[in-house]
Amino acid sequence: MKPQKHGEHREEICLALEIGNSRLHWALFIGETLYSAWDTDYLPESVIQQLAECQTLDYFLEKIFLPSQQGDFFTNTLPPHPLLLASVVPSQTAIWQTYPNTRVITLNQVPLKGIYPTLGIDRALALWGAGKTWGFPMLVIDAGTALTFTAADDKECLVGGAILPGLGLQFATLGQQTGQLPLVENQSFPYLPPRFALNTIEAIQSGVIYTILAGIKDFIEAWWQLFPNGKIAIKGGDRTLLLNYVRVLYPEIADSLIVESNLIFWGMREIVMKNKE
Repeated sequence: MKPQKHGEHREEICLALEIGNSRLHWALFIGETLYSAWDTDYLPESVIQQLAECQTLDYFLEKIFLPSQQGDFFTNTLPPHPLLLASVVPSQTAIWQTYPNTRVITLNQVPLKGIYPTLGIDRALALWGAGKTWGFPMLVIDAGTALTFTAADDKECLVGGAILPGLGLQFATLGQQTGQLPLVENQSFPYLPPRFALNTIEAIQSGVIYTILAGIKDFIEAWWQLFPNGKIAIKGGDRTLLLNYVRVLYPEIADSLIVESNLIFWGMREIVMKNKE
């Protein structure tokens, strides 16, 4: 996308923030176009207060660490711009609501049918964004802190899903909750370990990874039994790692997956567009 210079803005500029269990996920929209997306650590409350006082959007984006590729395109664009917020961390939600012009997207705004009250807003938005972009029936796999499966049928009605600890959480639990097992980092092995290992670290890797992959395969096959033409999208910080593993063991499944990290932002965009109609 060719950026517009600061005097040429015709479309609304909007920031979107997804507060995850371990990171902040950001997106910058110009109109309906996703201009950029990036992640940061949680920000101190003092920094959030500074953001509310930023004089230009460039300065705001610098504070939240947007990779500096935009030049001075927003130099004369004044905040506070609308901040769309979706969060699974209530304490962080409260802090960010101190920023002016914040709009918290809640579960009752997601048009999926059959939603239950405790469904995570992140799961609902990702499913809605994927389904509206690629069509229903849709199954979304989120390979984040938790590994989740969330699905809807061709009538945009929630089928249901499942939640289990993600790769990093499973490794951390074994390392922290046992007396003898070491802490294993899940990003330290890009290739599949031996299934039958001859040392402790590889045994942990094998147990966690092959069990997760078997679970993914099982859920996908069950999904296709219900909806033979159903689509599947995968997101989350471990999506690339898991996809590489799946490609080795189950290439036909890997070829069918839609890989998209910004599903929640597509869901936010759909809700904002609907409200403007």
